[in-house]
Amino acid sequence: MAGSANLNVMMKTARKAGRALLKDFTEVENLQVSTKGPGDFVSRADKQAEATILEDLLYARPTYGFLGEEGKEIEGDDPTRRWIVDPLDGTTNFLHGLPHWAVSIALEHKGQIVSGVIYDPVKDEMFWAEKGGGAWLNESRIRASVRHRLIESIFSTGLPFAGRADLPDTLQDLARLLPACAGVRRFGAASLDLAYVAAGRYEGFWERNLHSWDMAAGLIIAREAGCIVEPLNPNGDILADGDVIIANEPIFDTFAKVIRKKPSA
Repeated sequence: MAGSANLNVMMKTARKAGRALLKDFTEVENLQVSTKGPGDFVSRADKQAEATILEDLLYARPTYGFLGEEGKEIEGDDPTRRWIVDPLDGTTNFLHGLPHWAVSIALEHKGQIVSGVIYDPVKDEMFWAEKGGGAWLNESRIRASVRHRLIESIFSTGLPFAGRADLPDTLQDLARLLPACAGVRRFGAASLDLAYVAAGRYEGFWERNLHSWDMAAGLIIAREAGCIVEPLNPNGDILADGDVIIANEPIFDTFAKVIRKKPSA
């Protein structure tokens, strides 16, 4: 299926940034054995990827705004359209030589995400979607899983680290969910977690305190694949609050009830 002109710009840009990051990733693996370590190098790779994406997107669409992880927000002449970009989602994986990270680009129009691409250069997997056009992986249509029993399902999440305040909530989530399901994965790249639910590789995903660039592209890909996507707090706002829960339709209510359950006083 051919996408729109905007989608083609997004894909081309993601692939270009991904190829450059893949070269850097090979060097990071070699840097692992050095005494200095690859931290500074990865930071430069991340910033360079965002600079490349910014340059290419604004060249193609000079009036659009831009929100990226590394730089400050750019207000466009067209206030209704904005790119939301994570140039390297899964930086810690990248830093450790783990081959699970992605470039994520979304387009927002009048406050709604209307298209998104998530590109995994290591596996050459391009997940993409436009509003109303379904969800795709490279040239193939993808759909959410149809499993309907919790005990047969696997889920993904992020685990709070480095003293983050949401650790107790996440541990309580896991204490309720793990006995009832087939497993929980923590792969360290929220964009790919969302894409994997869309592709039926997971049945669901939840996480707190994400940034908009972590999930903007993944949200539309998941929705277009037939997933139910809601704020973790039913009255919340996903992009503003950073809390999200998604799952295939058959299992969403059961899964959400487990995750949203309040501990008894």
